[in-house]
Amino acid sequence: MAWTAVADANAGGFGVGAAGVGQVLDGSNPAIVRLRQLVDGPQSSEGWRRCWEQGVTPWDLGEPTPAVVKLVQSGTLPAGNVLVPGCGGGYDAVALSGGGRSVVGLDVCDAVIQRARQRSSDVAFVCADFFTWSPPEPFHLIFDYTFFCALDPSLRPAWAARMEELLRPDGELITLMYLPQDQDSGPPYNTTVHDYEEVLNPLGFVIQSIEDNDVAVEPRKGLEKIARWKKTAAGAETSTSDVPSDNL
Repeated sequence: MAWTAVADANAGGFGVGAAGVGQVLDGSNPAIVRLRQLVDGPQSSEGWRRCWEQGVTPWDLGEPTPAVVKLVQSGTLPAGNVLVPGCGGGYDAVALSGGGRSVVGLDVCDAVIQRARQRSSDVAFVCADFFTWSPPEPFHLIFDYTFFCALDPSLRPAWAARMEELLRPDGELITLMYLPQDQDSGPPYNTTVHDYEEVLNPLGFVIQSIEDNDVAVEPRKGLEKIARWKKTAAGAETSTSDVPSDNL
């Protein structure tokens, strides 16, 4: 979000529908049509704010994303400070807190950040632009829950550069990837695993594991993957072809 703009995705990423009911995230859903009217172009912060104000939030589950709950229960997440960009209502940020993790939830929309602060005092909820915000120190873990696909594709290199800046050299990036292929516009935009690799590999990020999201909500089953990335000096030379096939 070159932005104050951009990260309007800062407004929550593309999760699922309200009250725990998954919504179809394409042009057949009137909420997506309205969303695209409100969020027009890469400089879209104000559009995302209007979405929250008008209740046009088809990505908002109203509870933690099942994949986040599964990750926490797996016991494999690192301790330390954690960033959730585009945290929206903060459900995932709250679910990630504890277990030696100190979580920051970041969003461009002040109204939704105020709401999240009322939900929990265990998470530091910050209203700021992902692309310009300056935290006091880098993070051990960054969790991107479909933040990437909500961004105008022209902003993807800036997204990757920002991830590299905000993550400690030994840190981990986890991406919950929503991978639609038949969108006629966005958000959400058509996305592939290669799109992530194209911007992350040159910065030294490589996939340590990647698997289907087997707890995705029904309308999105088969369209989501969870990838865990680490930084290595050989990142630019490594891709999913180097990851064991049982992880693909």
